[in-house]
Amino acid sequence: MALDQRLLDILACPEDKGPLVYFPDEDLLYNPRLRRKYRIADDIPVLLVEEAETASDEEHDRLVAKAASEGRNLPGEGS
Repeated sequence: MALDQRLLDILACPEDKGPLVYFPDEDLLYNPRLRRKYRIADDIPVLLVEEAETASDEEHDRLVAKAASEGRNLPGEGS
């Protein structure tokens, strides 16, 4: 199940308080500024800094390219 757009509009990274990019097919919210990946478990975003994963350079590049190919804007993306 996809997350509701109203929820996505208010979700923010718990670390830098910036917007997140949603990848529904991967159950993932991504912060490209900090390269943090937040999983979605049972349709609930797990927005805990201590449970976030840091994306490798390759993973970051893949996610940025995927977002671009899907026409998504990555706010604050600076790589």
